[in-house]
Amino acid sequence: MNPDDIYTLHPGTTPLLLSLPHVGTLIPDTLRPRYMPRAAEVEDTDWHLEAVYDFAREIGASVIVPRHSRYVIDLNRPPGNAPMYPGANNTELCPTRFFTGEPLYREGQAPDAAEVALRLQQYWRPYHDALAAELARLKATHGHALLWDGHSIRSQLPWLFDGQLPALNLGTANGASCAPSLRTALMDVLSAQTQYSHVTDGRFKGGYITRHHGQPEQGVHAVQMEMCWHTYMPEEGPWQLDAARVRGLKPLLRALLQTMQAWTTSLSPEAAPRHSRASRHSREGGNPEGSPHA
Repeated sequence: MNPDDIYTLHPGTTPLLLSLPHVGTLIPDTLRPRYMPRAAEVEDTDWHLEAVYDFAREIGASVIVPRHSRYVIDLNRPPGNAPMYPGANNTELCPTRFFTGEPLYREGQAPDAAEVALRLQQYWRPYHDALAAELARLKATHGHALLWDGHSIRSQLPWLFDGQLPALNLGTANGASCAPSLRTALMDVLSAQTQYSHVTDGRFKGGYITRHHGQPEQGVHAVQMEMCWHTYMPEEGPWQLDAARVRGLKPLLRALLQTMQAWTTSLSPEAAPRHSRASRHSREGGNPEGSPHA
């Protein structure tokens, strides 16, 4: 399959890469009859994030986005399909339920292990290979690389988590996926504003992309931002951008991304901050308190 059919990558000029792994909406025609009719609405998409982050290329960030829906394969899950959060409701590498808990496929039509392995090679592997290659290019060019993994979600989904989420949820795998000083700098930006509620390493600590690629001791620093839909659009469909909300949100997102870029200006390959890595369980096995969507 042609990589252009799987993802779009726009290389940038700064150390920052923006990944939007859940913005895709395409379900191949060969698969569509197997899903419940409701799946055609791809309601669990991270809607419109390309438009919300449309300034990223202007500030020199690389941007990578997939074409296919997370209903085909979830690019933010481990390739071995291990639960991100043992003991909690989880969505799988090839999800079988909507975020509300109902079955995604018609009875007997969910993919078996062989089909999951095939989708992994067709859709998951090319995206991650491209993401890793771009991070390697940025590190080779600048001496370090930054990864911002952008997501969005309804503020209330009882099957996945209790209560209502803060508007902005910054995840750093409990501080393991980026340097402490970068984590602090981003938290300071969030704390300086009062428009949006926020938390760091709360329910969303970062999914596979953040935990796997964030290797600060190797000069690669990764964070995840999970935003509630209401920050930029109504939470009930049809899910259309609210221009006023987007105008209110963009300056903060721009400030966060530019804070990451500014943080690197004083770094060199020799001076890149280092700290001890958290355990592999913390980075990729998850914490039961985290959200299974991340």
